[in-house]
Amino acid sequence: MTNRLVLLRHGESLWNKENRICGWADVDLSERGIAEAREIGRILKKRGFVFDIAFTSMLRRAIKTAWFTLDEMDLYWIPIIKSWRLNERHYGELEGLAKSELAKKFGIDRLWGKQNVPPPALRDDDRRHPRNDPRYRDLREDELPSAESRDDVLKRILPYWHEVIRPRVESGEQTLIVTHGDVIRTLAMYISSASDEKIPNTTVIPTGTAIVYEFDDRMNPARQYNLDRNMSRIIAIDQ
Repeated sequence: MTNRLVLLRHGESLWNKENRICGWADVDLSERGIAEAREIGRILKKRGFVFDIAFTSMLRRAIKTAWFTLDEMDLYWIPIIKSWRLNERHYGELEGLAKSELAKKFGIDRLWGKQNVPPPALRDDDRRHPRNDPRYRDLREDELPSAESRDDVLKRILPYWHEVIRPRVESGEQTLIVTHGDVIRTLAMYISSASDEKIPNTTVIPTGTAIVYEFDDRMNPARQYNLDRNMSRIIAIDQ
């Protein structure tokens, strides 16, 4: 069987619905998000996908998407491994803001869209800071972000990719990762050895949509495509 990895963005969250920035905020799925998770599960099952293991972030919108997707595939029993390294990019002071509020609060000359520029950081005593969340109590101080650039996201993902996920894929385990928009974008860029300009589809990959990677014997991507929810088309990343 082909070594295959599926990156799935979680279903629509309540803050996605309100066009608010989520980051590490633990926002639940909307009703539409639940429907998206179930629908992509039905699509994956119909197309013959089977998974041996799933990975998610520590955030409920990803965890619940994995539950609903695997339930539709009759794979609710496979292991689901959660890691903070698959959390969304930490957006610091931006978390919870409506995107329409950004220009008013921070001005129009914002730089944090650049690869190495983080947004304004949270103070340590801010209730939103991960140091105040019990699920991260075992992390070291230098692992607790107050804001992250895209480069920071890549740095925290790569050890987990190389030490935990890639060996599973390489050994032949059919692997599902349910995570977040910026994480998928960053990991897809790394796996594809591509720049932002070469994979525009992953910049705004819709909620509940999957990117499929099929690897050769050397773990080079031999085929990669987006699986559209309505099943009417398969969108190649490199088009």
